[in-house]
Amino acid sequence: MTNKDRHASSFRDPSGHVFLEDGDVKRSIFPIYFKQYEALKTQGIFKKLWQAGLLVKHEELSTSDTEVIIKPEQIPFITYPYEWSFNQYKEAALLTLKIQKFCLDHGFSLKDASAFNVTFHKGKAIFIDTLSFDFYQNNSPWRAYKQFITHFLGPLVLARYHGSQSMKLMSNYIDGIPIKMLSSMLPFKTKLNLFLYSNIHLLAKFEDKHNEDYSGKTKQTTLSKKAQLNIVTSLYDYIKKLELKESTEWGNYYNKTNYSDAAFVEKSQIINGWLSKLNSKRIIDVGGNDGTFVREINNNLDLAIVSDIDNNAVDFNYKTIKKNKETYILPMVLDVLNPSPAVGFENKERHSFICRVQNLAPDAALALALIHHMTLSGNVPFEMSAQFFASFSEYLIIEFPKRSDSWVQRLLNTKGEFKSHFDFYAIEHFESSYKTHFNLIEKQSIANSERVMYLFKTIK
Repeated sequence: MTNKDRHASSFRDPSGHVFLEDGDVKRSIFPIYFKQYEALKTQGIFKKLWQAGLLVKHEELSTSDTEVIIKPEQIPFITYPYEWSFNQYKEAALLTLKIQKFCLDHGFSLKDASAFNVTFHKGKAIFIDTLSFDFYQNNSPWRAYKQFITHFLGPLVLARYHGSQSMKLMSNYIDGIPIKMLSSMLPFKTKLNLFLYSNIHLLAKFEDKHNEDYSGKTKQTTLSKKAQLNIVTSLYDYIKKLELKESTEWGNYYNKTNYSDAAFVEKSQIINGWLSKLNSKRIIDVGGNDGTFVREINNNLDLAIVSDIDNNAVDFNYKTIKKNKETYILPMVLDVLNPSPAVGFENKERHSFICRVQNLAPDAALALALIHHMTLSGNVPFEMSAQFFASFSEYLIIEFPKRSDSWVQRLLNTKGEFKSHFDFYAIEHFESSYKTHFNLIEKQSIANSERVMYLFKTIK
């Protein structure tokens, strides 16, 4: 890498591009966007959006006839739409609509409404594409309307009817879930809903009709600003009321634990003691459920990423973050057995989870009540899970449930005739496997439980 590297996703926008320079994210603005940028700046649009907490702040570094360079507030870890819980996704959609309404009220409009223009930072959704704004043209429709449907409304409605896993389709369709596909996947009764019929099913029909027109002529439609505001308001009101009715095994995990309150407290004390010695400021809790143990940490953390496979657990964590204003916690949906891959053109537009967490370089990783699921449910050998954790964090705090643990026995009993294959699941084998990638710093059993805590340091 050179000291100044253009981000792989920035080829799409002719207005400018994002680049990395000596580890900092910066943005170059081209002359084609100078008029919009200057108007947004001089009319105070940027400042008002910053004050409202809707748009990422930036500072202007340099200007010339050929380029303006700005440096946005640095966001240490970017999450993508397919890593959000249902209510996170809702907040991102509502944020985009709030910004569009604000723009229309001030003579501007969003020229694109990609879900990838939003991420989560300091406990809330934030819009991060400074160049998404354009001048409003009288009686013109919202040019990003269809994109909003395929990036926001469609995935949310699919989740409403088919479950939160359907939102992961966005990892395959980073340009938005195709409107015809959305229409075909929704139940017939949605065609009787006027809102969904007009915003999804009718849009799919129009697209079919347009695709059959080979003349290359497109009819320009007109739409008053009032009518456009009505559409934005109706989208906002519908999405705000959307709820997900989905029960999962891990949504109330901490009501089903197999160790006592005293063991819970002791486990927290062990974690606190180790993190305090390490003076950790950035951590990641892999399989952290609803963030319960992260909240027990007494260190003044700058960032705690809490990932889990379960949408309900992540949603509960997210709601708790909002309620308690815990701006240092970043929740995300992540299947540790299938982490988010690199996607897009040349597999470089959206970085993999592994790449992003390696760039973050957290001080410590937590893997609590996770290894037995990785090993016995996912069939991941100890050697491979050790290599996984060693790839992105200097220190690892991991909990090992012994073979006699009730949760381990429950998982082993599902193996039937293959149960003997998992004879390797033993604390001695775990320790020897992990010592190929880590040095053991400390080991401590949790009293009145079948669980042992380990503090490892990665072998460089």
